[in-house]
Amino acid sequence: MTTPLLRGLNPEQLAAVTLPHESALILAGAGSGKTRVLTTRIAHLIQSGLASPSGIFAVTFTNKAAKEMLARLAALLPINTRGMWIGTFHGLANRMLRAHHREAGLPALFQILDSADQLGAIKRLLKALNVDDEKYPPKQLQHFINGCKEEGLRAHMVEAFDPYSRKQRELYAAYDEQCQREGVVDFAELLLRSYELLQRETALRQHYQSRFRHILVDEFQDTNHLQYQWLKLLAGEQAAVFAVGDDDQSIYAFRGARVGNMADFERDFQVEKVIRLEQNYRSHGNILDAANALIRHNQSRLGKNLWTAEGSGEPIRVFEAHSDYEEAGFIVDEVKALQREGVPLSGIALLYRSNAQSRVLEHALFNAAVPYRVYGGLRFFERQEIKHALAYLRLIGNSNDDGALLRVINFPTRGIGARSLESLQEIARSEGISLWQAAQLKRMSGKAGATISAFTALIESMRETCAALPLPEQVEHMLDHSGLVAHYKSEKEGADRLENLNELINAAAGFELEHSAEDVDGAPDALTAFLTHASLEAGEHQAEAGQEALQLMTVHAAKGLEFHAVFISGLEEGLFPHENAAKERDGVEEERRLMYVAITRARRRLYISFADSRMLHGQLRYGIASRFLEELPPQLLKRINHSGAAQPMQQPAASSAATGASGWHIGQAVSHPKFGPGIIINSEGRGADARVQVSFSHAGVKWLALEYAKLEAS
Repeated sequence: MTTPLLRGLNPEQLAAVTLPHESALILAGAGSGKTRVLTTRIAHLIQSGLASPSGIFAVTFTNKAAKEMLARLAALLPINTRGMWIGTFHGLANRMLRAHHREAGLPALFQILDSADQLGAIKRLLKALNVDDEKYPPKQLQHFINGCKEEGLRAHMVEAFDPYSRKQRELYAAYDEQCQREGVVDFAELLLRSYELLQRETALRQHYQSRFRHILVDEFQDTNHLQYQWLKLLAGEQAAVFAVGDDDQSIYAFRGARVGNMADFERDFQVEKVIRLEQNYRSHGNILDAANALIRHNQSRLGKNLWTAEGSGEPIRVFEAHSDYEEAGFIVDEVKALQREGVPLSGIALLYRSNAQSRVLEHALFNAAVPYRVYGGLRFFERQEIKHALAYLRLIGNSNDDGALLRVINFPTRGIGARSLESLQEIARSEGISLWQAAQLKRMSGKAGATISAFTALIESMRETCAALPLPEQVEHMLDHSGLVAHYKSEKEGADRLENLNELINAAAGFELEHSAEDVDGAPDALTAFLTHASLEAGEHQAEAGQEALQLMTVHAAKGLEFHAVFISGLEEGLFPHENAAKERDGVEEERRLMYVAITRARRRLYISFADSRMLHGQLRYGIASRFLEELPPQLLKRINHSGAAQPMQQPAASSAATGASGWHIGQAVSHPKFGPGIIINSEGRGADARVQVSFSHAGVKWLALEYAKLEAS
């Protein structure tokens, strides 16, 4: 007899919720009700007397997910959930360390460093040890330390084969000593310290293993090496681990997530039950059929097939634009049409693979006065690297801009400290002049005076050169000579910021195309007009809190969300899949999982768009449609032509472009007489201008003109 608790579950959900005491893997497809299954499983265990509230350990990846689980449990059962061990990996590790701080070697009131605090601690350490922070950039060292900890490695366990890596290892050890001295722990330390505690303290480990007989894990595909080892240690031989996840939505390899943990779990825990939750309660059939067809191209997957009882719904609309600006215009027009149909702006999402893509889209929305919100990120002109770049441009245009000067005088680092700036500000105050004018007085001696003089000379030099250059080239010259490009190149995760800086060159080129030399909004020159335009775009149309707004976000940020209508923009080779994917093992498979996540965010309507040409480094480049378009069944698609009318799509939009007149295509294995074997990862141009980008096994990535390159198919 079905209890009220179990009523309404489909057969697979019911089987998962009522499993006996054994470890199981629940493959929960997008929109298949996994949160309901997890919470109902916990409620069922408690209600049926198979477990007490204190005997359950449930771990999630976000505080939001943990709160939602607790709220649902409170609604299902008349129990106090406050004492239950339900939370994030970091939250539960913190709870364990608080309870056993002495055994863990920590003070009772140990403090937790967030990412910014940790970076500050590393900077203090480098200064105290007199280490060159240009040779050992603090952010890079932070990534190194966290990466080691997430692999479960202390400094003495890290292999080092050269002086540089040996120094990194030495700094890691010194950082750990500093944290121990100060009684602080960073996020990665919480889990590593908790793991070491359980590993070392046998009685404690046995206590928790006998207490937590049921361990439930959400988003299992996102676990990293240390998280999986921690769970194994906690489970011991007796606990039943209920792992819920979807290998097809594993998109966080760059954060250390190991999709392979799911296969390891099956083996290590001798899992006999793999239950597939395939009924989707979110999307119409055509959307799910497209997602299923796409993901089948991945080789390394456990396999499942989403379906719905909701019917096929509308075909997927595909739009091929002449340019990225036309693509953005099409999206704005369709958003307005959806609004007229009664779809609220908050029910519409605009997704892109790379943050830099948002600039053209934001510009089109700004011009059309459509309120939007960038979810989980900053609007283009509010991003740190863009604000730095604009500050340099402001100084080139007006050297008396104190705010701009203060922002970049020591960024990238030039050794101009707070004390030197205070002295400069005091001179400016006493004389009633700007900071720039105070610097020109040259009243400061020694190193401080020399470094400030070098900075003002740099700005003067850039101003002189820029005066003779077109606007996009002014921006490019500034980026190179200010040191911003070199700075972000040295950062481990600076690629996104560099893409945004390149997009600023495109913004300048686009602005120049839109405004003639005589038409610069009353500004004395193109640079001033462009800076005014940037300020206006930064200041308007970001929706107020609570206001209806279109949702803009990267595909990574969209995971876990759903919308009535979804636009996936920029479906071009090199953009989505990203060109970096071809250089990484299983990179294209991860990109395909990312596309799968993007498709399955849509409930009722899905748009996919790409552009034949796109601005890159301020110049027009030609691209080809993404291979992912070829992988979608043509009968599910409807091409929208340039007039906005829809027509059935007989052939995937990418097929003709992907091969090209030359006969070469993205993903093709080739050989070059000098560079050896490689894979074509990008293509542009036509006829005599056609060229391909090849990732060579031994020679790196190179662009080759097809007219001259002696390429052979392998």
